[in-house]
Amino acid sequence: MESSTSPLARATKRAGVVWVGVFVLGIGLGVMVPTQGFPWWLAPIISMVIFAGSSEFMLLGLLVASASLGTIALTTFLINFRHLFYGLTYPLEKFRHPGTKLYIIYAMIDEAFALVSTTPPEEREPREMFWIHLGMHIAWVAGSVTGAVAGANLLAGVQGLDFVLVALFVVLAIDSWRMCRDAMTVGLAVAAGLIGLSTGHGNMMLVGMSLLLVALVIRHRMEARHG
Repeated sequence: MESSTSPLARATKRAGVVWVGVFVLGIGLGVMVPTQGFPWWLAPIISMVIFAGSSEFMLLGLLVASASLGTIALTTFLINFRHLFYGLTYPLEKFRHPGTKLYIIYAMIDEAFALVSTTPPEEREPREMFWIHLGMHIAWVAGSVTGAVAGANLLAGVQGLDFVLVALFVVLAIDSWRMCRDAMTVGLAVAAGLIGLSTGHGNMMLVGMSLLLVALVIRHRMEARHG
């Protein structure tokens, strides 16, 4: 039976806490913009147009360092390379309107992908999923504006705002484990992450995700062959 509540209400119930976390991260970005010497209005422009989380924090550092456009483009690609893997499992086929599908692809951040991935397939309703993405986008922009306008003086000295992102993914990982206690996948992910980390922090995500993808494909083929 279809739920009588609206898609927005269901999205709020499922993603409300994540929206708050994204809002706090946005505040961190907003605080960084004026403290790095940029005008406050750059924060909402960056957060609205780019909407990629870690890439925006990285972009500020590269701009301060007067990096070339080529360096910025290459670094951004390497950081967001993991998004190529998201399309392999994300249920984009549920969105029929081309405009909606394009926005979902544009708004495919880690938090949204993780939240949808931990939702049972039978509960993945397209309108609710759309609101999950849009809510995170709004929270990100609102947080950056709040941080840039009102928080630069109050929060500039606060350490550890970026740890909210780590805590958020720890919670999502625990929820995913509770839904599917697949120790083999967890072990492969940890091993891939450690190998990626050994190559340097700058390559950790790209190397780790690539190794995990290869390992999961090999595992799937082996299980299909013996099962």
